Amino acid sequence: MLVETLPDYDALSERAARLVSEEIRRRSLRTGRAVLGCATGSTPIGLYRRLIARDGPEAPDFSRVATFNLDEYVGLPPEHPQSYGYFMREYLFDHVDIPADRIHMPDGMATDLDAACAAYERRIAEAGGIDLQILGIGSNGHLAFNEPGSSLGSRTRVQILTEKTLADNARFFGEGETQPHTAVTMGLGTIMEARKLLMLASGTGKAAAVRDALEGPVTAMCPASVLQMHPHAHILLDEEAASALAYTHRDGIAEVKE
Repeated sequence: MLVETLPDYDALSERAARLVSEEIRRRSLRTGRAVLGCATGSTPIGLYRRLIARDGPEAPDFSRVATFNLDEYVGLPPEHPQSYGYFMREYLFDHVDIPADRIHMPDGMATDLDAACAAYERRIAEAGGIDLQILGIGSNGHLAFNEPGSSLGSRTRVQILTEKTLADNARFFGEGETQPHTAVTMGLGTIMEARKLLMLASGTGKAAAVRDALEGPVTAMCPASVLQMHPHAHILLDEEAASALAYTHRDGIAEVKE
């Protein structure tokens, strides 16, 4: 893993936008198209805003991009404000020229969810795999909606959400709204097949999960610890998210904290 600690959320978001833009340009030049795995949640919003705002030679050519999102709630239609399809349109898709037929979201409204999950895996394979997968991390160490206890080789499937995740996400649902207790998520095995991984973490609320993921044992009880096994995992942290680490990480160099 390459771990970088940035001063704050803005610096983290700018660094992430530069890395994503460079990867889109590099893959587009090599193969004519870049396949980007997208994440939702508060952490990647700064990244998406900076990608939209980039211009000139630094601007990524989204017309050459195909996307696959990590997850979606079961039972929320795409027009629901708390669906991840809605989130992606608000923060990225409505502002860039990705062809509509290259935008892929897990189908949480499918009548046959197992068949829809299998079809999602096939679409990823047909696209040639994911070049760069953007990730966040949950406060309980989950990746996408792979909760603690998930198989490290799991594929796209329906996941029951833990009480911790439900509590963390309850703030997004208003009074009287039904909060989904299940979601469709890419599996850890699916995520690990991406050619490169870029995980972002910000804030003290993620510090313990970051410590367990990066410095603890590889275990299903901290799903994000599987990142230790990927040959091209790049981790971007702000100072608060890195505050529980035994090592500081700057410019890819780890130093023991005093």
